Amino acid sequence: MVPVKKSSFEEAVIYLKFLDSKTVVSIDTATTIRYFDTNNLTLKDECKMLVLHHRYSTEVVSLSSTATYLASITQDAKEARLYDIKHKKVVASLDRHQGDISCVGIDPQDKYMFSCGDDGGIFGVDIKTGQLALTLPRHLDIVLDIAFSSDGNLVATGSYDKNISIFNLATKLPKGKIKVHSAPVVKVHFLDNNRLFSIDKKYSAYVWDVNTLKAVGKFPDIHDDITSVTTGYNNNFIFFGTRLGYILVYDINKYKLISRRYIKFDRLVSALAFNETTNELVVATEDGELLVYNIFQGEDEFIEIIKEKRYSAMLSYIEKNPLLKYTKVSIAFDALWAKTIKNAKEFLQNSDKASAIKLFESFNSIPSKRQFAQKLIEEYSEYDKFLILIKQNKLALAYALANQHPIYKETKVYKEMELQWEKTLILAKKYLLDTKLSHMAQEIFLPYRGISEKTILIQELVLNMRVYKRFRTAISQKEFKVSFELIKQNPFLKDFPEYNALIKYSDSLYMRAQTLLNNGDTHAAIKVFRILLDFDDFKDEVKQIITEIENRHKFFNAIETHNDLLSYAILDISPSLQDTEDGKKLQQQWDDDFIKASLFAQETDIDAMKKILDKYIKIRSKNSSIATVFSILHLAQIKNIMNGEGDQKIVESGIKNYLLYYGLTEPIKEFFLLFQAQYPESKLNIDSQVYGDMSRWRPSMAVDTIL
Repeated sequence: MVPVKKSSFEEAVIYLKFLDSKTVVSIDTATTIRYFDTNNLTLKDECKMLVLHHRYSTEVVSLSSTATYLASITQDAKEARLYDIKHKKVVASLDRHQGDISCVGIDPQDKYMFSCGDDGGIFGVDIKTGQLALTLPRHLDIVLDIAFSSDGNLVATGSYDKNISIFNLATKLPKGKIKVHSAPVVKVHFLDNNRLFSIDKKYSAYVWDVNTLKAVGKFPDIHDDITSVTTGYNNNFIFFGTRLGYILVYDINKYKLISRRYIKFDRLVSALAFNETTNELVVATEDGELLVYNIFQGEDEFIEIIKEKRYSAMLSYIEKNPLLKYTKVSIAFDALWAKTIKNAKEFLQNSDKASAIKLFESFNSIPSKRQFAQKLIEEYSEYDKFLILIKQNKLALAYALANQHPIYKETKVYKEMELQWEKTLILAKKYLLDTKLSHMAQEIFLPYRGISEKTILIQELVLNMRVYKRFRTAISQKEFKVSFELIKQNPFLKDFPEYNALIKYSDSLYMRAQTLLNNGDTHAAIKVFRILLDFDDFKDEVKQIITEIENRHKFFNAIETHNDLLSYAILDISPSLQDTEDGKKLQQQWDDDFIKASLFAQETDIDAMKKILDKYIKIRSKNSSIATVFSILHLAQIKNIMNGEGDQKIVESGIKNYLLYYGLTEPIKEFFLLFQAQYPESKLNIDSQVYGDMSRWRPSMAVDTIL
């Protein structure tokens, strides 16, 4: 692969971000921010922040979506700072970590700057106010990476403790932890369709469903430290930059390695980004180079050789650039090959071997295609014999030959033979249902003797007619629960047409319900969905749909009647409602009120704080967040007593009560260090106290003072 554009600098570029299709921003180890024109990599603007980064294996800088703000770790890694880039002004800083800061990040909605530390702590600063707004669940060891979902609702952190933590920024509640990795998690990256990528130090790379927190895929054959990650081509590819200088590329949807050496350098790959408009991959290397690659390099020549049917030359192009397999012309070629196979089969089924051979002639220059064609023609060598056996009604021998050559099962004559078997089965059932005619069933089954797969069905049918009769009766009476219970106990029932009819009926019900739903007739839709509750394949999904419909009705009724208590309660359990205009307004209102209440709490203005929180106090899902506000208030009260050189016993009592209410939080740990410095003679040991838990806090526990 040859770069189509390149540039170089004295310092390594450690961060890349596309502001739009025409502008890409880079940040180097000296925190020089450069804005480039993507057409030719000409420098449009530059800003020097003069912060040196000696450690950049983690995300030590991050830009807001419009590049208005920069989050950066200080040179000594003791503080995270948020800069207004235009004015080169620090608008917020955070130094709460016990030890170095490991990585920073700004969410896509530009609400928070996050600081992650070697101590496992994760703090979120509100960008508007510059104040601490969030403390995420703590890891037991260094936080190595932080990532955000594209809508900004979720944040994921990977840690040296081998765990991944996912937090919902919309609800301000933890979503869960993933504890599968057997080594420190070094990278996390959100993908489309609610998926999350993660990789650990042993190169185990997984893809998770963030809703179920279960693995849905795995990227194999990674044998190097991943230093940078980006996705591209409408989320079809994921690119990994490595410490040894490799660019690996995988198919995101099939979790398949496309190329282990897509691009190779002799130095570390320090950053990656992708331009969706031009299908260009931007690569930064440790020696200061910035290179741009067209991922479909060679496509024009590739198109020409396919047009000219010089198929043998295709292999060399694909070998040079395996992504050409994903171009439209390559997909069209694959479709042509599939059509050729289909036509060749039709010739072979008509005993026209010569025409089939001629069809494959233009593909013979491709070894794999030639081998396939030869094998296909060889497979049909006994096809005439197969036709004769069917004509002579020697069904046992015909089925045996089809088992030897499975490709015969695709043919029209085999399908007709199977259709006749279905008709025989239907007729036999009629006979078996009538005691006087049951002997006739044995007669019509005679041609199928010796066919093992048919014999099994015949035996099961005869031996289980009572079950079959009950099954038919249950279906006719629409006792679907009974029908599926019988199927669970007697799997052979799945081989009969009634089962297929049952499945088709359930599919038609589902489609009908969805149509009614799309047309706005939710009441009729729910009636149909309730029928589907008896169908195992739909039960869980339908329960969720019905709940969602009912929640939507309740939510919008609550909005109309100004019932905020019910509105928020429903909003917090219905993710889809959070994307509605009313949902966004409510969520924004809560976010704003939470920040205001936190500020009043810091100022110990109890009345103002409680006035804001009053309408949320009965919403169970807000308990944890309200507890956070009260904890800020109560810690501020304790600080005020200590700063006013108040009685040591009162301060100690406040600390004990705080621990009893909220547990051993990061803020109380930091305050206790100050307390010990001011009262060295104190014998208070916070490790021996009784701890509460913020997650178990309830409004009934709310008190105006902790002292």
